Amino acid sequence: MNTTKQTLKFLFNSILAFVAFILVYIVFGFLFSKIAVNEEVSQSQKQEIEIFIKTNGVHTDIIVPIKNEIKDWSSEIQFQHTKSKDSIMNYLAFGWGDKGFYLDTPEWSDLKVSTALKAATGLSTTAMHTTFYNTIAENSSCKKIKISKENYKKMTAYISNSFKRDLNQNIEWISGHSYAKNDAFYNAIGSYSLFKTCNSWANSTLKESNQKAAFWTPYDGGIFCHYN
Repeated sequence: MNTTKQTLKFLFNSILAFVAFILVYIVFGFLFSKIAVNEEVSQSQKQEIEIFIKTNGVHTDIIVPIKNEIKDWSSEIQFQHTKSKDSIMNYLAFGWGDKGFYLDTPEWSDLKVSTALKAATGLSTTAMHTTFYNTIAENSSCKKIKISKENYKKMTAYISNSFKRDLNQNIEWISGHSYAKNDAFYNAIGSYSLFKTCNSWANSTLKESNQKAAFWTPYDGGIFCHYN
């Protein structure tokens, strides 16, 4: 009887602790999302390169020109890696995230408990999802940002350094995986967790390039609230 009571007490306390953690996580995620950094973007440099931030309602992508005088992404993110192999494209989107979610969970109904636990605890590997676009339509879920060449260099460096590379410093294409005709996956560095999500990576990309961002956010809304 005492053993049963102790077991029930342990389970109750564990559930209570889990609920308390989730509540604290939600509250701090909301509060830290509202704290702005780089709010006064320097105007001492000419803001001449257009980039975009785009959300699907959950996940944020950073969208940049495929090629300009600073960076030619097509030399690494190849059109041949997509199903369409269409080279008539002008923009490239980057989204860092949990590899299990990306490759094994095309729909929420496909989500496994093991995948969710690994993602939440930082035990799984990560991937970069890239998508080619011909044109970008600016709307409530896609915001245009103009940045300087110097800050764009910082942005491209941060994105580039998020890829896992082989011994020859080539990025590692994950063959046979895509969502549609113009996207591809690559191995990335780092571990996904509740504290480093796909959105916090996008937020860090903006921070590193001196753009408006949240102090920290696990949510897409924590980024977009600073651009509305």
